[in-house]
Amino acid sequence: MRILAIDYGDAHTGAAVSDLTGLLAGYTEVIHTRKEAEVVRRLGELIEEYGVEELVLGYPKNMDGTLGPRAEKAEAFSHILEDTFSLPVRLWDERRTTIDAHNILASSGKRAKARKKTVDAVAAALILEGYLTFRRSGRTTS
Repeated sequence: MRILAIDYGDAHTGAAVSDLTGLLAGYTEVIHTRKEAEVVRRLGELIEEYGVEELVLGYPKNMDGTLGPRAEKAEAFSHILEDTFSLPVRLWDERRTTIDAHNILASSGKRAKARKKTVDAVAAALILEGYLTFRRSGRTTS
């Protein structure tokens, strides 16, 4: 089963699709637009192209675990995804994924300007990897 992880942002949205086994992150991309409808359209293309059966949406909780405006925006977007694609959408705690993505890219030698173009895709891959690890563990709550 293929899973699509989404790091939804104001101007850039990262997307990462698992391999067919649902064990590894595979394809990644960044959708560069501020238009929600364009993000949804491109996600639809990825769902169709890869035969995605489940969506995992980054849920940006505050560091203390509380929910702020970014989490509320993600939750609202999850409803749009559910209504549009009729697929299960799992909200996934994404604390620190963008920071970790910047660190990964910096340690690989990418300059700040180059990192800006790919950081959201790496963040989506980290969200996906965390979720896939959780699924393999057999736990029922995150």
